[in-house]
Amino acid sequence: MSFDSAHFKRLERAGYNRIGPRYLAAAGSRSELAAALLAAARLAPGQRVLDLASGPGLLARDARDVVGAQGLAVASDISEGQLACCPDLVRVAADGEALPFANRSFDRALCGLGLMFFPDEQAALREIRRVLRPDGLLALSVWGSACEVPLVETALACMRRLLLPPKVARPSIFRFGEADELARRLANADFCAIDIQPFHLRASFADAGAYWQGFLDLAGGAAESLSRLPAEKLQALAAAVGEELAPYAVAGGYELTSTVLVATARPV
Repeated sequence: MSFDSAHFKRLERAGYNRIGPRYLAAAGSRSELAAALLAAARLAPGQRVLDLASGPGLLARDARDVVGAQGLAVASDISEGQLACCPDLVRVAADGEALPFANRSFDRALCGLGLMFFPDEQAALREIRRVLRPDGLLALSVWGSACEVPLVETALACMRRLLLPPKVARPSIFRFGEADELARRLANADFCAIDIQPFHLRASFADAGAYWQGFLDLAGGAAESLSRLPAEKLQALAAAVGEELAPYAVAGGYELTSTVLVATARPV
């Protein structure tokens, strides 16, 4: 199965445009992860911060509060629909693999759960390094390995069980899930002083329907692909996901704990 980078980007953009404000509402459940990433970034007043794959700008808004009026926080995303959710921020719709910013423009670059969605992560990392100042810092987060991320893998396993394999290949969102592999990718893009720490993200759902809707509200390209299925197939998926959720049942619903890697690195 061949991979079409341009098609993948169009699908992701359409998906995130589609879910728009629903993503903003659902992303609030990840506030503790956002706080951990911001702490790792060691922001300070007056800094210039670029938030890549910013979505509705949650990280960028918190960064703006720290850097203050003498600093700058820019929200950048490929999805105009996501950026429309943060009209109070400086926003730039851009492909993260070809950033429209001058060399050495920023003190900090943030990328929360976004690197996995860049088809060519080396191009994206090189662009980040280019726009960072020599003493700058990149702070990012990525999903851990599939077996450690039931929040996402549960839905994907249900889809694999009930649906035909996709006609178009997609890069795995778990491909940086091992710390050694993530460190290797960062080093290959000429980053150093790499530090990677695990973060455990907990999520609770009252029932299988709430879990499935939560997945759709954050899934981007996957949500776009699912939207093209017949209604009866979508209903079957929503009903069947309880089978995959069974190991995570607790009193009052389901509780899933997933591993996220939080990394910092400096340009060489």
